Amino acid sequence: MSAVDAVREIEEQARAGLAAASDERALEAWRSAVLGRSGSLTGVLRSLGELAPEERRALGAAANRLKGELEAALEARRDELKQTALRASVTAGALDVTLPGRPLHRGRYHPLTLTLREILATFERMGFATIEGPEIEHDAYNFEALRIPADHPARDMWDTFWLDSGGEWEGAGGLLLRTHTSPMQARYMETHEPPIRIAVPGRCYRYEATDATHEWMLQQVELLVVDEGVSMADLKGTLQEFARAMFGPERRVMMRNSYFPFVEPGVEIAVDCFACAGTNPSCPVCRGSGWLEIMGAGMVHPEILERMGYETERYTGFAAGMGVERIAMLRYGVDDIRNFYQNDLRFLRQF
Repeated sequence: MSAVDAVREIEEQARAGLAAASDERALEAWRSAVLGRSGSLTGVLRSLGELAPEERRALGAAANRLKGELEAALEARRDELKQTALRASVTAGALDVTLPGRPLHRGRYHPLTLTLREILATFERMGFATIEGPEIEHDAYNFEALRIPADHPARDMWDTFWLDSGGEWEGAGGLLLRTHTSPMQARYMETHEPPIRIAVPGRCYRYEATDATHEWMLQQVELLVVDEGVSMADLKGTLQEFARAMFGPERRVMMRNSYFPFVEPGVEIAVDCFACAGTNPSCPVCRGSGWLEIMGAGMVHPEILERMGYETERYTGFAAGMGVERIAMLRYGVDDIRNFYQNDLRFLRQF
């Protein structure tokens, strides 16, 4: 076989091998076998010095022409494989625009947040301003300023979480987690003159056993109104309007006498039981009474107004404190208050 015939045979094998290469690794193996330092075509070019001048010129021209063509063919094949891979990836990841879109999981407000916002919005429409107070409170505001001294039996109404204040605070009991939002009555009246009309939302804490209607942490909204000529009729009208706005005209509302040291007279506001309507003696919600208490209220005790420097012959007022969780139970028909704090998504997705 002549040298020129050997170049033709190398060309046929090289082009066939290049066409069969299907990935980058195969292309590199082909380049090394044909165009590399030990490749078949490189070996022909190295052997040119052993040939006669006439044969050397003919073989050199043919081998160099073939080398240029194969290098160009290698780049073309490499580009072709890249385009093929790109088309495959586009096809594999293509979106079918005729399919329905994937639903997005959206967050939502907690039912207690929804209830609290509705409560505050209702009172804001009546002219109440919303303010907030500290959750870590002093005994002087939580009890003493509300006519509940250290030896008063009424303290048993609030099972208290006491805090170790390290002796930095003076007073009967030092620091505590507030048991109600009522301390803001004293705090606000210390720095403001009548007329006063405020709503105070906040968390409260009580060291008590939990059941279907009691939790150790609860949310309250405190109301305080102080002005000239404020009467029990104003309290009753305000709370009845609130009950109609929150529960609808069909829900029955009852106001009954009760005792709170910082109001006189004191009342409880209860709404008829949504679970049994008073027909089930073992109802876990109303305990067979047919009513669910949602707030305590009453006329601000004159002694508290006097302590704040108000003229009791001129100014009167009323206060009320309502439980957000119990109102939410009534609004949504929840029969166990503990469901609100268990973070069960099956429960929370219903709101």
